[in-house]
Amino acid sequence: MQKVPRSVMAAVVVAAALLAAPPAQAGPAPSASPAAATALAPALDAVVSAAPAAKLASTYRRGCPVPPARLRLIRMNHWGFDGKVHRGELIVRREAVRPMLYVFGRAFAAKFPVRRMRVMAAYRGSDTAAMRQDNTSAFNCRAVTGSPGRRSQHSYGDAIDINTLENPYVDTAGRVYPPAGRRHLRRDRPVRGMIRRGDVITTAMRKVGWQWGGRWAHPDYQHFSANGR
Repeated sequence: MQKVPRSVMAAVVVAAALLAAPPAQAGPAPSASPAAATALAPALDAVVSAAPAAKLASTYRRGCPVPPARLRLIRMNHWGFDGKVHRGELIVRREAVRPMLYVFGRAFAAKFPVRRMRVMAAYRGSDTAAMRQDNTSAFNCRAVTGSPGRRSQHSYGDAIDINTLENPYVDTAGRVYPPAGRRHLRRDRPVRGMIRRGDVITTAMRKVGWQWGGRWAHPDYQHFSANGR
């Protein structure tokens, strides 16, 4: 693990401190131990490090626009669809660390569920395979799915896809990714893990200046990026 920049560590500490405090009405009895208080208040508990080569397997190659030295691995907790806290991993460029800590800190506080959060090396860089598994991921040096002639913004480490099944992508030919996500093209009904305008995810993303693909003519409901691409 490399030395984490002060600004990144400050973000981790702030996020952890903010989320560690339980709501007043749910606080432990005066006689409760500090350990019991911690157990009642799970935290984001984010740890930022350099991105190890093993975590970049099949996702980085010579000629990709962002070198490994500028990428960071974030290990952090998230709420699952089972109502339990799980440990996830996300790789982003170093400039995206602080925005993502803020967004997922807000999501954690709101108990927004994330199905799974694995780096794309777990899927050998296959976006199709990751979407089938409802995975949440960021960096992957690849072409746009459904448009092989265009480089994806994920190649730059400042784009993320969240809950891909509940938030499908429709390409310019009208194909839906993943195919099982077609039933979630209706956005007017409550579905756990679905991203909608004004919710905790879109609000937090807007706060850090990231834009949502769900507003495109061919919507990409799972996708957010720093430059709107």
